[in-house]
Amino acid sequence: MKLNYKRTIKVGLAFAIIMLFWTAYDFVIPLLLERAFGLSNSLRGVIMGIDNVLSLFLLPIFGRWSDKINTRKGRRTPFVFIGTILSVAIMIFVPITASAQLKDAKALRDEVYAVESTAEFNYTAAHERSYTIGNEEHKVKTYTSSNEFYTMMYLTKSKSGVGYAYSDHEYLKLNGKDSLEQYLTIANRGIKKISKSGGKYYLGSGAEKVEITKDEYNTYSSQNEEYKKYVEPGIAVFASEEVNSKITQKHPERIGVYLAVLFLVLVAMASFRSPAVALMPDVTPKPLRSQANAIINLIGGFGGAVAFVIYTVAFFLSESPFFQIFAICGGAMILLLVAFMLLVNEPKYVKDCQEECERYGISNDDEAEEIVSKKEEQEGLLSDQTAEGALEEGEQEVVQDKEPEEILSPEEQERRRKKKERAYKRSFFFILASTFMWFMGYNAISSNLSVYCTKALNQSAAVASVISGASMAVSALAFIPVGILAVKIGRRKSVLLGFSLAVVSFFLVFFFVKPDHMAKYLFAIFYLISGFGLIITNVNTFPMVLELSSSSSVGKYTGYYYVSTMGAQAVTPFISGLVMDNFSDQYLFLYSAICVVIAFVFMFFTRYGDSKPVPAASALEYLGAGDD
Repeated sequence: MKLNYKRTIKVGLAFAIIMLFWTAYDFVIPLLLERAFGLSNSLRGVIMGIDNVLSLFLLPIFGRWSDKINTRKGRRTPFVFIGTILSVAIMIFVPITASAQLKDAKALRDEVYAVESTAEFNYTAAHERSYTIGNEEHKVKTYTSSNEFYTMMYLTKSKSGVGYAYSDHEYLKLNGKDSLEQYLTIANRGIKKISKSGGKYYLGSGAEKVEITKDEYNTYSSQNEEYKKYVEPGIAVFASEEVNSKITQKHPERIGVYLAVLFLVLVAMASFRSPAVALMPDVTPKPLRSQANAIINLIGGFGGAVAFVIYTVAFFLSESPFFQIFAICGGAMILLLVAFMLLVNEPKYVKDCQEECERYGISNDDEAEEIVSKKEEQEGLLSDQTAEGALEEGEQEVVQDKEPEEILSPEEQERRRKKKERAYKRSFFFILASTFMWFMGYNAISSNLSVYCTKALNQSAAVASVISGASMAVSALAFIPVGILAVKIGRRKSVLLGFSLAVVSFFLVFFFVKPDHMAKYLFAIFYLISGFGLIITNVNTFPMVLELSSSSSVGKYTGYYYVSTMGAQAVTPFISGLVMDNFSDQYLFLYSAICVVIAFVFMFFTRYGDSKPVPAASALEYLGAGDD
């Protein structure tokens, strides 16, 4: 038996549509919420979790609905077609409803950032900031000089009382800047506009542009780097608070309309996610689903890569290209839909899969409690341990029939059947619980990646998008080898390996990545390692759930799987936002590491979910491509 790669790639186009949207959504929407509305990490997390709350209810409903219908185009295709059309029609209004807010927010941010270029700074904040110098308490709302403003930035405590709101004292101390005076020396220099051209070096711009020496240029460059590293991240936080207080709270109707449009597009996307994902198991025999899921994720990665190219180029060309991103992504989704409708014949593919299963004597109809046949139960052909070992090692041999040692009584058969059923249910729960926890960890980072890079590491949105794109490239290269790995060592062992890589990487980011000139390089390396680990996990957890389903319940079990993933993604943006608000952005990775450790524990105690080996014409047939 071998995987039909062409067929799998074609049905994967539906998942490419989904991933194109969500890749753009997860990167762009947090930036839009932060820049336009200045929301706190926790409030932004609540909004980023709306789609997952909706999915908790909608994905099982649409999954089971698609199980029950039967049209000329099949069970899943109508949902993909209608859902994509509705999503594209609505999504273009997401940036439109935020345009006025973006304009006003930019003007206010420019007022705040003026402190970088002048000592004659004069700004009245929305609220007083309180801080203490010696025994004297200060409550300041109007700042009449940059020195006064920077003093507040250094001394204001965070809302939780743990650490400081606008400056990282631990990081400053680590770099030998452990006093207010040293901070003010760096801050009051501001940002100098320097440039070089034709071997000459310049300070200023326009009519004020003067030539300077190379040594002066290097000095100013070093001072600018210190400012960006130690001061500018705090200004970004302060500016967002001002946008929220002075604009967002005074125009609540703007965010209300924005959220209403966002709600509609999320409902439209939820309408076809379960049916689109259920299409793969409909047309793939159970033993080949890890490999097929790897191909599906690879094609989904192609959709994500398209989105990545769109928003990366857009951010390099413009500071606020939100409308262009959504418009071009919508057009790309329509093109993928056209390709899907022209290439995929769902009824034919389902029939071909059924015939292939019949040829090899396997079934896609085994419910969890029926996976072990009554004959195996009665005759004791396989012990639990033998079956588990065979599954994990991916052995190709078929267990031969042998004479029964004893005939079990009906009571004993029933007892063993119930015991086996309980064992399957426990494994099903553990798989879903493990999936829930690793999505808690993964989505906490993916939903905050763009904001973490721009605010905590003080990198541009373009740099953040490059790191995101590099992760996609690693995923694309890893999907097929990871699918093969699952055949070699089993799904469960593969998942545990993936969790281990992710946990180590998250701890490395937490302890070693700081906002300096090496930040983007160290973070990119550790993030790619964690991404590779979670790709191993992603390829295998869904097939483990489907292994316990039947062909008539694939949509339902797909719904269960997405209840687990979306449930995690509904709550983790808010929880991780609270962690970032009350401690620091760096603690995001400690939180994620803890979540994945818990996922590891659940998966460690999972016994079932690996596929049974099937006969193959040759040892290499698992790697062969099927014919159409």
